[in-house]
Amino acid sequence: MTAARPEMVRGGRPWRWPRGMWRHDHTSMAPRATLAAALGAGAIATLTLQVTVVSIAYLLTGAAVAATAFATVRPRPTRLQVGAALGALALLAVAAVRGAEWLVTLCVVASWVVGSVALVGGWTWTGLALASTAVWLTPVRVTCWVRRGRARFRTGRGVKPGRVAAVTAISVVLILVFGSLFVSADPEFAELFGAVVPDVQVTNPVGRLILGFLVMGTALAGAYLRRRTPRLDALAPRPGRPVARWEWAVPLALLDLLFAVFVAVQVRVLFGGDEHVQDTDDLTYADYARQGFWQLTAVTVLTLAVIAVAVRKVDRQDQGDRVSARLLLGALCVLTLVIVASAVHRMSLYENEFGFTRLRVSVMATELWLGVVFVLLMVAGVRMSGRWLPRAVLASVAVGLLGFAVFNPDGYIAERNVQRYADTGNIDVGYLRGLSVDAVPALDRLPEPARSCALLGMDVGDDTGLFEYNHARVRAREILRARPVGECTDLSSLG
Repeated sequence: MTAARPEMVRGGRPWRWPRGMWRHDHTSMAPRATLAAALGAGAIATLTLQVTVVSIAYLLTGAAVAATAFATVRPRPTRLQVGAALGALALLAVAAVRGAEWLVTLCVVASWVVGSVALVGGWTWTGLALASTAVWLTPVRVTCWVRRGRARFRTGRGVKPGRVAAVTAISVVLILVFGSLFVSADPEFAELFGAVVPDVQVTNPVGRLILGFLVMGTALAGAYLRRRTPRLDALAPRPGRPVARWEWAVPLALLDLLFAVFVAVQVRVLFGGDEHVQDTDDLTYADYARQGFWQLTAVTVLTLAVIAVAVRKVDRQDQGDRVSARLLLGALCVLTLVIVASAVHRMSLYENEFGFTRLRVSVMATELWLGVVFVLLMVAGVRMSGRWLPRAVLASVAVGLLGFAVFNPDGYIAERNVQRYADTGNIDVGYLRGLSVDAVPALDRLPEPARSCALLGMDVGDDTGLFEYNHARVRAREILRARPVGECTDLSSLG
């Protein structure tokens, strides 16, 4: 997609973006402040961000990109955009607090999605889904936008971005050269110089430059999208034509009946817990927890698909259809919430009996989130208006991930396994070794030799640069310096 040729070939026939999706853009020019801010964002990423190191650099880079997109172009951001941008930065801030790479990865991906929605908005599922790809639709448009901006600056009297970059580079070189000479000449000045100037270690310079270029391009694209926001909702499929009431009411009524019978018959199985396991021959906790868990999870997800199709077939202008839809879909949501509670209950029993793992904790968190989605569906059904629903679901994902980070899954897993070891004497130190530095405070409470076996090989890093700061690593280093890891002996007796 380009500005001059906004069409693509699909199946041998030209395909064009829907009319009105992109605003005509042949004269707008990138502001001087935008170019300077984007250059600064790229420099920050080049000097501070290491993709493989969980650190505060993610937040600093994200803040620089956000500042370029929201503070250097008009119009002024709305309250909703400001809230979404702050939410995206809060997700990036997890990298400065938690050390679990898998959790930080989820938060960074979610931050990209939320930040993209802050830039281009969207009210439909299609619009929100495509928002995260909007940056990749703009390279040619952004290039033309920047070129026109540079051409204007060349003919103007203001400060030119190229001159700013040159002066900045010369200043940095001079400070580093003469500063290093003064540092080697006087120890006291060396200490002062080291405290004032951050320690930036640039490894893999080629990769850093490429990363900085990509971040600069992302910042420019973000500013362009704020200035020339595409209407991605135009790509959403048109609402389907409503059908006769019986065509959707009969299948929903039968499905409600099936759910009701299942819940009624399985009440003792679903919530029997200890008594059900003890009263049933050849039934262990593992069998009970696994028995139908994934099937119940699949039922929950498929029910969302059924509801999504059904609501498109309801005639919302007809009073009878609205009442029937509220009753049938509401009953389906309530019964599905019972299924969600059942799945959570099963997983809880399994975790209490066999210990906690990332997969088990994550699956339980996902089930709880699905329960929240069904509650939102019920609210939308009562109002018979779901225009706000896609954004509410996305917000629930962001809030849920932030809550999950506050919950500290690796730390919680370690705490529960430490408690299980105190109660039963069983512990899987091999699994605990694979946890992140978030687990160190809890594992430190283990008695020896279990403590040393669990903490053996724990990578707490040796962050020397200001931009490599991570609270979890700092705390873990302090603990292990105070109580170094000893020898791991008699590993077979630890379960």
